[in-house]
Amino acid sequence: MSSEEKQVEVRLVFMGAAGVGKTAIIQRFLKDSFEPKHRRTVEELHRKEYEVGGVKVTINIMDTSGSYSFPAMRKLSIQNSHAFALVYAVDDPESLDAVKRLREEILEVKEEKYTPIVVIGNKIDRREQRRVSSEDVLSTVALDWNHSFLESSAKDNINVLEAFRELLQQANLPSRLGPAPCRRRETIPAQSERRPPMNKANSCLIS
Repeated sequence: MSSEEKQVEVRLVFMGAAGVGKTAIIQRFLKDSFEPKHRRTVEELHRKEYEVGGVKVTINIMDTSGSYSFPAMRKLSIQNSHAFALVYAVDDPESLDAVKRLREEILEVKEEKYTPIVVIGNKIDRREQRRVSSEDVLSTVALDWNHSFLESSAKDNINVLEAFRELLQQANLPSRLGPAPCRRRETIPAQSERRPPMNKANSCLIS
């Protein structure tokens, strides 16, 4: 790599209650795979590299525990991260309550006026079991909190790429990287026809 080649490193952290699909979203993005069986995560760090327009981007993705048994580790993850994905499941209202608590903790730890946060309502494939209204969450997240919001399905690969695209933009990567998604050295899953286009006017995507 020449000395003139630019390098950018960003750290993203996924947080949320146990079983909401944090690991599933990450694995869908990294490997385009889905494991239906839930397994408990303590803390895992994934690392990927992109190269766009002469800029080498290293993305560190922290997958945190949903059991919150390790508050010291969680605080350290918050302190060292650039952008946050707060994930809840649309069939679990209590997981949305966890997102609210985690947001308060992030703002307290970071002590910054603006903290990049994307709220993700996962498991929209469970249409019959939905118990959280997208309209209510959108109102709270976009209007009251001033954060980005989208809904996803790791199982059906809906809005997973868009979630990472939004996180990277929130982390203030060079403008040349957006709004088009960065192209990985591995193959990025093709855009599904069922996905709506990214609406950057309000940075919200719901299905």
